[in-house]
Amino acid sequence: MAVNPADGQVWGALYGTEAMREVLGERALLAAMLRVEAALARAEARLGILPPAAAEAITAAASVDRLDLPALAAATRNTGYPVVGLVKQLSALAGPEAGRWTHWGATTQDILDTALVLALRDALALVERDLEAVIAALAARAREHRGTVMAGRTHLQHALPTTFGLKCAVWLMPLLSSRERIAQLKPRLLRVQFGGAAGTLASLGDRGLEVLRELARELDLAEPEAPWHAARDAFAEAVSVLGILAGALAKIATDVMLLMQTEVAEVFEPHAPGRGGSSTMPQKRNPIACEYVIAQARGVQALVPLVMNAMAGDHERATGPWQAEPLAIPQAFLLAHGALAQARLIAEGMTVDSARMRRNLDATGGLIMAEAVMMALAPVLGRGAAHEVVHHACDVALAEGVPLAEALGREASVAAALAPERIAAIADPASYLGAAGAFVDRVLAKV
Repeated sequence: MAVNPADGQVWGALYGTEAMREVLGERALLAAMLRVEAALARAEARLGILPPAAAEAITAAASVDRLDLPALAAATRNTGYPVVGLVKQLSALAGPEAGRWTHWGATTQDILDTALVLALRDALALVERDLEAVIAALAARAREHRGTVMAGRTHLQHALPTTFGLKCAVWLMPLLSSRERIAQLKPRLLRVQFGGAAGTLASLGDRGLEVLRELARELDLAEPEAPWHAARDAFAEAVSVLGILAGALAKIATDVMLLMQTEVAEVFEPHAPGRGGSSTMPQKRNPIACEYVIAQARGVQALVPLVMNAMAGDHERATGPWQAEPLAIPQAFLLAHGALAQARLIAEGMTVDSARMRRNLDATGGLIMAEAVMMALAPVLGRGAAHEVVHHACDVALAEGVPLAEALGREASVAAALAPERIAAIADPASYLGAAGAFVDRVLAKV
């Protein structure tokens, strides 16, 4: 039974995904360790280091279903690592003749590190799959709403008109960057680790580099310049990349959550009967997906320092720092994928109320167009004087509850510079979108 409720059957429906639990769960990691042991035996058999029959027997025995997990847990508790007990069981399962060749020239950390890399390759594939889906959904929204005018907000207040398409494009940009970061990360992360007891492969004599090359080929991993067990930067980079991706998803969730407020009501998560409901308030449609994107993003980002600190290992095998990685790396991937899954739900199913966007634009009686009026007056009055007169008109409009156009009409300098119909034209939010459409197009070109 899971101690952490977030990994249980009930709460686990909200945190992470079952797909990621399958890839990075204990069973998957044990299977990956066995896969590395079997691959090592086959690589060494091809090089004539051990008998082909031994490699065949080790490969046949390397099944997680055949492991005695309680015995392996007891051995792990005793030695501090699962590999010693795993190799003992694998050797016994392979038989006495083949078993004596198990783990030939390797050390515990070779198996643990390479197995984790194999699991993370599958984990990254899941992340990439759902990231692409979110990118595609937001790109479709940006195209659809390229000209949908809404209030742009700064400091939570109406600022200037913008478009929902541009908002979606801004959400998209860091996701596109995250896609690039993952692609750039892979060559540094997906490398075999094989160095023997202290990173020299001395136990294999002059055959160490050959075995390294064959093992990398067997597992379809890159061959590093040297064993990297004492250099943990790739794992730290992987979790950092997830932290940045999680932050980008949290930005989207925060915006959608604010747009769902009753007083705003411009964008909504997809709704289903009972979704986001309250135990006491039947009217509630809470931003559930947004909340769990944000919660899981914070969890991922909280784990980044833990993995960063694991980089400061002592000498050729550290006494503590890297041992923190199993606490952080799988959990970071689990929570990041959970945030992606919730963000995908939002991106693919969100409801956009463009009519409400227009009503909210008009709610301030044209005040959102104050800068547009100021810029129209500036060539006549000068920028400073134009700012002052429009600011005064805004104060009047707010104090008396009248439209900005009416307040501007009372200003003699404005009346002399701009005809009423010109003021009315300037007050149209759709006339003051600048390069919004072009920005959308530029972002979509990268998709």
